[in-house]
Amino acid sequence: MDLLLLSNSTNHGEPRLAHARDALRELYDDREVLFVPYALADHESYTGVTAEAFAEAGLRLRGVHSFADPAAALASAEAVFVGGGNSFRLLRAARRLGLLDAIRAAVRGGARYGGASAGTNLACPTIRTTNDMPIVEPGGFDALGLVVFQINAHYLEHSPGSTHMGETRAERIGEFLEENDVPVLGLREGSWLRVGPQEGVHLYGRDAVLFRRGADPRELPAGSDLSADLSGPARFDEPA
Repeated sequence: MDLLLLSNSTNHGEPRLAHARDALRELYDDREVLFVPYALADHESYTGVTAEAFAEAGLRLRGVHSFADPAAALASAEAVFVGGGNSFRLLRAARRLGLLDAIRAAVRGGARYGGASAGTNLACPTIRTTNDMPIVEPGGFDALGLVVFQINAHYLEHSPGSTHMGETRAERIGEFLEENDVPVLGLREGSWLRVGPQEGVHLYGRDAVLFRRGADPRELPAGSDLSADLSGPARFDEPA
């Protein structure tokens, strides 16, 4: 597998995907990329702005919603990019359209997979560590399982001096770990992972935070090799 998992698609004050153009070029090279736009409601507009961003990187992109059979198109794709938005809406559409098995088959056959935010969540075993509101019922939380760990995209620390009384992001991840023995990587905005058979799991862009059950959160600098930290079986709670 060859994966590019972005925390976010847009950094403050920058054009869409500008921070990851080199990484996108390296991943996709001259392949036509099939774009999965189902995390947002307006598929056509979403595909348009994403195609413009890919063109800035010298890449070709086509929305999979334009195919008569999106699942068949994805199953034979050479390259896939799944956009951000609402993870629950994305997963519901992926289930209804049969895209999960199609994407898995393509990636196992050598297709390159990229995702941002919700698209990165979809690459994990489940979407249980998303920040999104469950605006729809997705029919279960199991996702693609292209990696064996969970990711929290857009990871953000609690601001010192804040009077907000809700749970911090770290506290929510801690609650997840009380029920599931699975590593969670908090990807700050501007960071991304490359996952591949040769390089393992590497962190780029910015630093990140690794959460494990029974251990203090650990800061990881950009450039870290996380292959040893993010391996092994994932153990989730069983449905009631």
